[in-house]
Amino acid sequence: MRERSTTADTAEAIACAANLLRLGELVAFPTETVYGLGGDAANDAAVAAIFEAKGRPRFNPLIVHLPGLPEAEPLSVFDQRAREVAARFWPGPLTLVLPRRPGCPVSLLASAGLDTLALRVPAHPIAQVLLRAIGRPVVAPSANRSGRVSPTTAAHVTAELGDRVAMVLDGGACEVGLESTVLDLTDTRPVLLRPGGVPFEALEAALGEIELAPPNDDATPHSPGRLPSHYAPGLPVRLDATSARPGEALLAFGTTAPEGFAEILWLSRAGELREASANLFAMLRQLDRPEFAGIAVMPIPETGLGRAINDRLRRAAAPRR
Repeated sequence: MRERSTTADTAEAIACAANLLRLGELVAFPTETVYGLGGDAANDAAVAAIFEAKGRPRFNPLIVHLPGLPEAEPLSVFDQRAREVAARFWPGPLTLVLPRRPGCPVSLLASAGLDTLALRVPAHPIAQVLLRAIGRPVVAPSANRSGRVSPTTAAHVTAELGDRVAMVLDGGACEVGLESTVLDLTDTRPVLLRPGGVPFEALEAALGEIELAPPNDDATPHSPGRLPSHYAPGLPVRLDATSARPGEALLAFGTTAPEGFAEILWLSRAGELREASANLFAMLRQLDRPEFAGIAVMPIPETGLGRAINDRLRRAAAPRR
């Protein structure tokens, strides 16, 4: 029997979700970044069900979610850098890619057969309580169809996945609104695989120089969010818009916007990148309507969270497969 979306402010709701996960069912739950589609990371059938529900390519690895560093260390090899970064940024919107330990129980399907794991400790209180209740690793990509706009509310999850998910824990709108930063620490030099909720500048302040992975180089990615076309609405997306084209809607940023658009939504009138990141996916969904010819987006600064916003927008605007 499938559960309807439910508020997650009761111990009963979270206990029910944890039990469903133990039984191999899929449960969507809120994190500070986006809503995740959770499954038991050690259950091959549950992991396969995530790929099926999302229509996700099986060469695209998943992120393993845990309640803390003590639960993560038995799964992957943490060197001193990894421990220091985890101590500084966990819980929070940072995913670490690390060597997989021998005997690690996480399904090889979750890591796409790679000898690495992507690990994250979410900060959202509901996610924390759920992960501690289930007592085992949970894989949780964004709770939407593969390649589509990520969900930042429970209603987005229901609209995307319907009865493909056993239960949706409703924790309200996600605070960050963009997926986690993904940092590869498997080699001597750290590599940023995906910009996200932890700004690049904050990581460099902690680690020193960090290499940037080329934007669209992965036929078999080592991290989620690396495919060239991703986070895409149904309508075409046009970037760095300074004037209107017929029938377009606009995502505006800053105090003024060009005239002539069919509709305008403001990512942030104050030019605040944190506000813009929280609004991005919800507003892309809101403008993805057949009465518009496309969605234009004003320029976003390539600093702080702007790096992650622009990464998502470039992939949303990329040619569709």
